Amino acid sequence: MPVTIALYFWRLTSPAEADALAPHLSPDEAARAACFVFERDRIAYRIGRGRLREILGAHTGEAPEALRFTYGDHGKPALPGGPEFNLSHSGGLACLAISDRVLGVDIEAHREIEEGVAERFFSPAEYAALSALPASGWTDGFFRCWTRKEAVVKAMGDGLSIPLDRFDVTLGPGEPPRMTRLDPEHGAAAGWRLAHLDLGPGMTGALAMETGGEALRIALREAPDDLSLHASV
Repeated sequence: MPVTIALYFWRLTSPAEADALAPHLSPDEAARAACFVFERDRIAYRIGRGRLREILGAHTGEAPEALRFTYGDHGKPALPGGPEFNLSHSGGLACLAISDRVLGVDIEAHREIEEGVAERFFSPAEYAALSALPASGWTDGFFRCWTRKEAVVKAMGDGLSIPLDRFDVTLGPGEPPRMTRLDPEHGAAAGWRLAHLDLGPGMTGALAMETGGEALRIALREAPDDLSLHASV
């Protein structure tokens, strides 16, 4: 039976929404929001954490402000008793993925990237595949690879360090999202399932989960009306 991942998307730019959601935040979250230098970052943080609490509160039956997170060594939040979740944000957009198993999600707004970044962080096979793409497709290929690798690392767990060149993912246009190689020290590639999130021009995302070979099912629960989403597994 496929493993279901529920996806929620929301914007992070409305001052009015930030004010409305602020009462959901814990004292330490409110203090962190106040520490941001720029107002846009304070707004984005309050909306991000406020909506996270609202959605997880609906899943657990608890009031948003009553949720108590635990944090891993690198600050990754978790809820004792579940559900499993992961949050990513970029370019004024947030994405929350929820399931009953540990997972990772990453979304990225496209930006200018130097070729040396790919050469440094990607595996030799990935770098060769990226270099073989036409110049017009290089940026899209880079972010397909980057988001898939980031999602895998996040799914492997907070504090688990794995060099990005210890596993390979696909990155070609139209190529199914797959992990094709994994250092045996970290498990077997065959047990992993990835999903590609096409979020419209200039935005790419990915999901990753170690399912033991079971398929993924993506269920979109919430998204802005102007967001174009196509998920492929």
